[in-house]
Amino acid sequence: MSRDLTPRELAPFLDHTVLAPAATPDDVAHACAEARVYGFAGVCVRAAFVADVRRRLAGTPARAIAVVDFPAGEGTTEARRAEALAAVAAGAEELDLVAPLPAILEGRWAAMHDDLRAVLAVVAAVPVKVILETGRLDRDRKVASAAVCLAAGAAFVKTSTGFGFGGATVEDVELLRAVVGPGMGVKASGGVRTAADVRRMLRAGASRVGTSNGVGIVTGTD
Repeated sequence: MSRDLTPRELAPFLDHTVLAPAATPDDVAHACAEARVYGFAGVCVRAAFVADVRRRLAGTPARAIAVVDFPAGEGTTEARRAEALAAVAAGAEELDLVAPLPAILEGRWAAMHDDLRAVLAVVAAVPVKVILETGRLDRDRKVASAAVCLAAGAAFVKTSTGFGFGGATVEDVELLRAVVGPGMGVKASGGVRTAADVRRMLRAGASRVGTSNGVGIVTGTD
């Protein structure tokens, strides 16, 4: 981009996240109200809350986003398909699906591809962001897994869950963008706390950024 965006101009790039295991319905309702005020891209929650998010965001551009097989990425393909389908039935307009991490760690790329294709097939046109958990991967696995996501037809590759293995880095975002090219989304997530962090991720090639500090970022109180 030709100039740095102001804090308020960053809002449409942000997925406002409420993913703590202890999050309450009141926490989710508060996040949805914030999304309506500030114009975030979406509100990302665990599947149990997605129907409420869809209802609360009705009439706004913000999307109801549900995580799937989160944060471990160790479910069977059938379980992952069922969870994704249930989230969409409940109102999810996007899914943030943890990649099948055992397959990635073991270099079973065909198995990863087959798993992603099976999940994508049951959610039709709902965009799926595949979380690679880049903090667990060496460079070769980052490259290969991003290429598999592209081949499988995912809408985005996403860096991290933000739960336990490090977060987004400029270097990883640049690498993912280089692998998937300009036509696929790249989401930076995990440890993004300030407007400066968001700008760095966007300059590196991110098209979406996940954060639990969206209000602080867009109001300049980060």
